[in-house]
Amino acid sequence: MPKIRSSTSQNLTQVNPGAAAVDIGSTMHMAAVNPEQTDMPIRAFGTFTHDLHDLAAWFRSCGVTSVAMESTGVYWIPAFEILEQHGFEVILVNARYAKNVPGRKTDVSDAAWLRQLHSYGLLRGSFRPNAMVATLRAYLRQRERLVEYAAAHIQHMQKALMEMNLQLHHVVSDITGVTGMKIIRAIVSGERDPYVLASLRDVRCHSSDETIRASLIGNDRDEHVFALSQSLDLYDFYQLKMLECDRRLEAAIAAMTSDPEAPLAPLPKIRTRTKQTNAPSFDVRAALYGLTRIDLTQIHGLGSSLALKLIGECGTDLRAWPTAKHFTSWLCLAPGNKISGGKVLSSRTRRSSSRAAALLRLAATTLGRSDTALGAFYRRLAGRIGKQKAVTATARKIAVLFYNALRFGMVYQDPGAAAYDERHRGRVIANLQRRVRSLGFQLEPTHVGESVS
Repeated sequence: MPKIRSSTSQNLTQVNPGAAAVDIGSTMHMAAVNPEQTDMPIRAFGTFTHDLHDLAAWFRSCGVTSVAMESTGVYWIPAFEILEQHGFEVILVNARYAKNVPGRKTDVSDAAWLRQLHSYGLLRGSFRPNAMVATLRAYLRQRERLVEYAAAHIQHMQKALMEMNLQLHHVVSDITGVTGMKIIRAIVSGERDPYVLASLRDVRCHSSDETIRASLIGNDRDEHVFALSQSLDLYDFYQLKMLECDRRLEAAIAAMTSDPEAPLAPLPKIRTRTKQTNAPSFDVRAALYGLTRIDLTQIHGLGSSLALKLIGECGTDLRAWPTAKHFTSWLCLAPGNKISGGKVLSSRTRRSSSRAAALLRLAATTLGRSDTALGAFYRRLAGRIGKQKAVTATARKIAVLFYNALRFGMVYQDPGAAAYDERHRGRVIANLQRRVRSLGFQLEPTHVGESVS
């Protein structure tokens, strides 16, 4: 019996004949277009800027309208932006959804396979915010790097103090606080008298003058003081660069505000006045309120800095996700759905490197001991299924509140832990009554004072 040959082109209809694809590389990009448009449908281009403009010109000559590319490191960013400048519709594809078939793994076959999938409409573009949100996100991520660099030099200062046997970091909670920085700057300036150094103590410091004075008697060697001085200079340098980032952030938020002079309702009362560590130097809460017309910090777990980072990752227009379920699925916070033969094989959430999901999980961990409805929800799940899954479930709830607040203007009001516990108790009782009725019994409440032996 002769073998029956089948081809994908006979079974599928091209919905995007002007599709093209680019296999991204660090030194070379492999581009593929429709074979019907040219004799050489796959060509290699360099990564220099003029090469990318040549790539766009070749796409234009081949009648390309839409381009797909995989998100490979940061190498895709120049190609993506230049092709967009030339008017092409460019989609960024998750490599998980565009894997090549086994046995063909070359740059040429990858580009051809990606173009073929794109021509059949089988690829979904990853979410990419608009240019203004992308600018805000770039500043935020640069600021995060600066915070990490500054934190490394805080550790260097602690090491230098330990080498001098100055136990300052054991008697003050933070050496970068008012007391710690005054003392460190005095040591770098040449002061060695523990009485003079202890007199720099701030009145809010919990440790006494005697304790601080005893901790500042050490072994003063020039090389250790030199290391402390350089670490302090580098720490101050990064603090200055963070201030420059803050100015850019403030300007970016102001540029995103559609009508900055439009009348606004008074900003709601702040929930907590504790200043967050490494928070931007401007009033982030007021700036976000002017941008979104809603106070996101009323959602428990979302501080002003964390809300700003979420805006930087997701933007203010969440219409890319039709419902909150789509949004939580994109964040990989929704349960999985692997079913075969009517049997659920797995409901684990997908692993993700999403920064937004990590921020929401961080927000969820702060609610463990809070007297809030979200805190009660977290504690109930943590006792039943473990803390890790409870964090994911609570992060999903916060994501839904964030979505509804930005998309529909929902104003969140926390009912409190007691109200949540009472409502949960009511649901448990209703479920028990329904079960016993199905078995032909009736559930009666026990009067106060009665007990069952």
